[in-house]
Parts: sequence; structure tokens; C-alpha cells
Amino acid sequence: MNISKLFAIVLSALLLSACSHLDGLLKDKVQQKVAFDLTRLDADGLYGPADGKRSLSYEFCIPAHVNTARQVMYIDPTAIVYKESPGRLQCDEEQYLVVGDTNQPNYLVTLKKLAELTYVTQIQEAFFE
Repeated sequence: MNISKLFAIVLSALLLSACSHLDGLLKDKVQQKVAFDLTRLDADGLYGPADGKRSLSYEFCIPAHVNTARQVMYIDPTAIVYKESPGRLQCDEEQYLVVGDTNQPNYLVTLKKLAELTYVTQIQEAFFE
């Protein structure tokens, strides 16, 4: 094996290790406000058996202002803002309920950005009945 191939293999291993470490750091930061287990999700934001993978829906409350709704929808393209529904989190009359989904590219980065918003206090798994 020549030196350039060896270098490429070592470099690839280091990059993969760094990505794995970064993924772990993102999950730790997000987990502070996220009230569900992120380790259930694969790299595509899916969970379940190989022949039945599905995405996870989540919900959180935001202040009832157009600007906060726009900011959240800019961060999370899957976000749907409900002005009238309290959700399981029981958003009050001065809050909007937001429902998003992990079925999106870079779902973990999206969750991290949402968790960094000071007005988002908890992100909980959404269940539909």
C-alpha cells in the first residue's frame, strides 16, 4: 500500500470520528430541552424496524406572535403553527402550538436550533389519536 492511500484511509477514519463526535455534541445540547430519546432515531430521523421505519413528530409552544411563528417556520420547514390548539403541552392563550417532524434533512440541526430559542422551553414527542 502506498503512502497516499494510507493517508487517505487515515484521514477518512479521522473525519468519520469527528462527525460522530459532533453528532454526539449536538444530541447532548438538544437533549436539554427535548423530552424524548434522540438515540431512537437513525441518521435520517427515523425509528422502528427496518421494514417499517417512520419519522417522529414533536410539539412545542411559542409566544403568540407572527414574528416568532415566522422564525420557527424558517428554522423548521416541517413546522405547522396552530393558533387555537393547546396540544398535549397545554399551550396557553398567549402561545401557539407548533408541530414538526424529523422527516427532513439535518433534523438534528433543526432540533438544535429550535432548542436554542430562548422562548422554546420544552420539545415533546407528539402523539396523534
